[in-house]
Order: sequence, then structure tokens, then C-alpha cells
Amino acid sequence: MSEALDELFLFGEEKMEKAISQLKREFGSIRSGRANPMILDKVMVDYYGVPTQLRQMSQVSVQEGTTLVINPYDKSIIKEIEKAIIKAEIGITPNSDGICIRLTFPPLTEERRKEIVKDVKKLGEEAKVAIRNIRRDMTDDLKKLEKEENMPEDSVKDNQDKIQKLTDKYTKIIDETVSEKEKEVMTV
Repeated sequence: MSEALDELFLFGEEKMEKAISQLKREFGSIRSGRANPMILDKVMVDYYGVPTQLRQMSQVSVQEGTTLVINPYDKSIIKEIEKAIIKAEIGITPNSDGICIRLTFPPLTEERRKEIVKDVKKLGEEAKVAIRNIRRDMTDDLKKLEKEENMPEDSVKDNQDKIQKLTDKYTKIIDETVSEKEKEVMTV
């Protein structure tokens, strides 16, 4: 196998890994009834005029599985943190005692769980589209290599099969990840 071919597979698999990582990150910010600090990843606090990620300026811990406790390193910005949480529209009202902020996650209704599962499936489908696009790009690159290096037809066919196997592997990972998240959301 040529160096260019090795690179094609390496680069393609790397892109597919990134698609899976992105899906898992998005799943992390989806509420499932349990408190998950990742839901705060999108919360940006105005810290002396600089938008700063909430998790960089405070310690976030989970209490009893349903409550996030936010302990800011600088207690003077509690009001700013509360405003940022409300502005981020995560669906939970912050409760402050002047020292820390608590976010209590109410149990999800059956209807809301089903809506979340639809979102999870949609994100999974988007990840599969990304994987198929990567497959298409790899196949196009393989055709270019075939012309440049005068590859034999059976070698091209073997490499197309390898690309398909790689695609199938990552599509299966997406299906398993979606299934796990679905189970997590539907578990009361």
C-alpha cells in the first residue's frame, strides 16, 4: 500500500473519530433527568468584560444525582453567574445563597423524554450523514490516487471495500451511542 493510500485511510478515520466525539459532546449537553455538569459548557459569564466559560471560573459538582452545585472561585460574581445561567436558557432556574448556586433538575415527564429521544435520534442521523460525507470524500480521493498511481482495478476494489468497512464500523458506533443515550433518557 502506498504512503498516499495510508494517509487517505488515516485521515479518513481521524475525521470519523471527530464526528463521534462531536456527537458525544452534543449528547453530554442533553438533559436526561440527571444533573450533568456538561450542560453548563455553553454558559458564558461576563467576567470583568470578558466572556468566560462558567466551568473555568467555578467548581461544579453533582449532589444526589439531581442537583448541580456551582462554587465560584470569586464569590463577588455570583449575580453575574446567575444572569448568565438564565440567559443560556438551559431550562433551570438558579438558586443562590450568596456562597454557591444550586441548579435542581426536576424529573422529566414521559412526553418530554420522548421529545428528547427524537432529538437524540436526529443528532445520531446527522452524525451518520457526516460519516457518509467522509466516505464520499475518501472514495473521491481514492479515484484521484487510482489515476495518479495507475492502481490495478482489484486494488481499487479492495480499498473501496476497506472504506465501506470503516464507514460501517463508525455507523455501528453511532447506533450504539444513540441507543445508550436513549436508554439513559428513558430511565426514570
